[in-house]
Amino acid sequence: MTGLEIDKVSKRFGDVVALHEMTFDVRPGELFGFVGSNGAGKTTTMRIALGVLSADGGEVRYDGEPVTHETRRHIGYMPEERGLYPKMKVAEQLTYLARLHGMPSAAARASADKWTERLGVAGRRDDEVQKLSLGNQQRVQLAAALVHEPRILVLDEPFSGLDPVAVDVMSQVLKEKAADGVPVVFSSHQLDLVERLCDRVGIVRSGQMVAKGTVGELRAGGAVRLRVDVPDAADDWADGLTAVKVLGRTGSVTELELGEGADDQAVLKAALATGRVHEFAREQPSLTELFRSVVTEEVPA
Repeated sequence: MTGLEIDKVSKRFGDVVALHEMTFDVRPGELFGFVGSNGAGKTTTMRIALGVLSADGGEVRYDGEPVTHETRRHIGYMPEERGLYPKMKVAEQLTYLARLHGMPSAAARASADKWTERLGVAGRRDDEVQKLSLGNQQRVQLAAALVHEPRILVLDEPFSGLDPVAVDVMSQVLKEKAADGVPVVFSSHQLDLVERLCDRVGIVRSGQMVAKGTVGELRAGGAVRLRVDVPDAADDWADGLTAVKVLGRTGSVTELELGEGADDQAVLKAALATGRVHEFAREQPSLTELFRSVVTEEVPA
């Protein structure tokens, strides 16, 4: 099984290039974090995968075959904006949506009960969606994506508006679905959560995939950073070092970033020339720091 593949998908809206040969895959049993700034193309990509939008070029495949209407019946989709009927009762709505995906009535009702229980909204089954808090609406929205037991999950900002307890519940549910072999792709601005949950991450900028890999691979590919503690050094001891950027100073600790051509041994030599070095350590950037660096780079013409 090859999972979900987005292969060189492109999309324009008039003169605006929304996607340019967007390419990535989500493997069976994998949690894939899809991150980027607002307007980077994440939602457009998801809508094309769902068939809500058509692509100008490229292809979406599942298990090596082009995604069809029948395939899409087995995709669980959670849009960023609310996609529920506000005046419809929770259980009634979930049962209805499950039946639209082809489940028999009894199975649909049982699945609606299962997911409202699992996601902590069982006590609100007979309430209209519009009477729920935003957080509980988000839980029901996820239940709507799960109620038909999908083979693929595509979730747009699923953690938005959730309290920490609900985040934990939703995280566990996504892990369980991945453990069952379901490819799970979700977008989120909560990069600490992405870093903690995801097997791989793709960073999108201006409609293109600009970085992709495990969190460890992405962090290892970032700029080398040094943390140097020289208690007796002057504040400017690192100024002027070739291809070295001073990121900040806290007390006697200086944070440095090494650019292309920089030599960490030259940095150590400069530090030792000022006095005893108490700490000289390499640090890898967090996903948040890496994201800031990647999305602010200039896009090649």
